[in-house]
Amino acid sequence: MEKIIEFKNVSFKYPDESAEALTNLNLDFYKGQFTCVLGHNGSGKSTMAKLINALYIPTEGTVTAYGYDTSVEENEMNIRRNIGMVFQNPDNQIVATIVEDDVAFGPENLGVKREEIRRRVDEALKLVDMYDYRRHEPHRLSGGQKQRVAIAGIIAMQTNCIVLDEPTAMLDPKGRKEVLNALFKLKNELGISIILVTHFMDEAVLADRVVVMNDGGVTLDGTPQEVFSHTELLKSIGLTVPKPLELTTELNKCGVELNGSPLTADDFVSVFKEYINNRG
Repeated sequence: MEKIIEFKNVSFKYPDESAEALTNLNLDFYKGQFTCVLGHNGSGKSTMAKLINALYIPTEGTVTAYGYDTSVEENEMNIRRNIGMVFQNPDNQIVATIVEDDVAFGPENLGVKREEIRRRVDEALKLVDMYDYRRHEPHRLSGGQKQRVAIAGIIAMQTNCIVLDEPTAMLDPKGRKEVLNALFKLKNELGISIILVTHFMDEAVLADRVVVMNDGGVTLDGTPQEVFSHTELLKSIGLTVPKPLELTTELNKCGVELNGSPLTADDFVSVFKEYINNRG
């Protein structure tokens, strides 16, 4: 796979902190991949996300994004043309009083022509199923709708990668589902690379790849099935495992021996049906 982002021996320390937030981190991200980054509070995952987009600069080591060294100030515009970022609180990202004007803000700053901006805005809002709300006031939208507008703003800038730092943390289940559906649509239809920082296991199980961070470094890295097979290790660093897997483990302890390690509710239903049928 084509490498788009590379962390090489990266350390980062906040000026007012004694300990490093990241220590000698080596981590790569790849084109077209949906990667979830997990970790408890203070694990370094949000710091890592901000380093990708040159919002932070490494204390030591190098971060390269689409061939550009993030520590070189002249590279910032090229990096942000390729990588967009969505944060946790949607209200902090709204800059206009009308939805379509908010989505147009990014391309306008890039100097895109007016006719092209109109096309991009309409296309982006349709992709996240917010076109019917284009003339609405953002403050009247739900949290999930606001986050989809924020994502549309990134799409309108035609970035190749979107980094999202816990974008669903403040949303209800309906809003979380809306945002996730929009992200998978972008990945599957446009080939946009997604890097999702989250603490929700039910989001991570749907990714192509899961990276688990702890104490400023990478503890696990692999497919969801590979990562969540390390149940005890995950619990030891303050993380849970997906509920279907946890339920399967408890049933097995009680003598209900289910085959496999289901990570989603649908997978669990299939495994449990197989168990029932075999007993019949």
